[in-house]
Amino acid sequence: MTIKKIAIDSMGGDFGPAVTVPAAGKALQSFADVELVLVGQQEQLQAQLQQHGLANETRLSVHHASEVVGMDEMPAIALKKKKDSSMRVAINLVKEGVVDACISAGNTGALMATGKFVLKTIPGIHRPAICTSLPTIRGHSHMLDLGANIDCSAEHLLQFAVMGSVLAQSVDNIARPTVGLLNIGSEAIKGNEVVKQANQLLADTSLNYAGFIEGDDIYTGTVDVVVSDGFVGNVSLKTAEGLASLVNTVLKKAFKKNIFTKFAALISLPILNSVRHTLDPRQYNGASLLGLNGIVIKSHGSADVDSFFNAIKIASIEIDKSVPERISKEIGLYLQQHEEKIA
Repeated sequence: MTIKKIAIDSMGGDFGPAVTVPAAGKALQSFADVELVLVGQQEQLQAQLQQHGLANETRLSVHHASEVVGMDEMPAIALKKKKDSSMRVAINLVKEGVVDACISAGNTGALMATGKFVLKTIPGIHRPAICTSLPTIRGHSHMLDLGANIDCSAEHLLQFAVMGSVLAQSVDNIARPTVGLLNIGSEAIKGNEVVKQANQLLADTSLNYAGFIEGDDIYTGTVDVVVSDGFVGNVSLKTAEGLASLVNTVLKKAFKKNIFTKFAALISLPILNSVRHTLDPRQYNGASLLGLNGIVIKSHGSADVDSFFNAIKIASIEIDKSVPERISKEIGLYLQQHEEKIA
């Protein structure tokens, strides 16, 4: 059995070791082929290990890092002045080959900047992108970019499409994932110039490109991979999160209105629990920073134990599927085809 080693930025996120340590314990119970390295301030981590009965766990170790990157800290400052932060040290362990992947719930901008600086991008990839899975009527889809790249060129969007397709192919075992480009309409005449140019580039690749899709297609499952720039992607994601919160609040108020609605809620409880489970954001926590020479997973800053556990699960899957290597191969093939056409 091949052992997969994963470093955890244990100080990152809103709750730090209070979440990352028990989540690590849960992961070790679930995955017999995983070893975890908790990176952070040793005293705090040892205290949490004692508290959760993990002090003698042989597949769990602590790697001391003296500094912590704040959630509101400027990425450039974190990169230049906090070289012994738990985030930086965890990424360094990937670079050095000590671990196969790392996970952080910390500052997204700092994580992206540090990951790009330390690991560099895969040859042929200009910018890394944040990608996560989203629930749909048909199951789930993958969407990128979700905020790493606000301004993108058509070439960047094409590279995102290649990376997203490889991820869906690897993780979901889909032979030829369908790829859609997010736009304000499905007609070829709609959209800005960058989106129109990207549409032409994508149509000329071997990807299973489905053309333009609209916002409502994200959750209907029209395609397996949704591609957009980071500005549109992040706004779309946050809008969906806000809508889900609104629906949840409205339902709670409606069911608590009177004795009859409370009784109706009791009868509907199995259905409501099923819906809640399907749409539970904890199941989808763990965004991939695609395009780096290594596996880096971003957990939501407010993740609880179950959410962070899911991020560890995603890291384990990406190690199994050798996602960076597959992206490197696919982008290499695209570049070769592009050079042949020019010649």
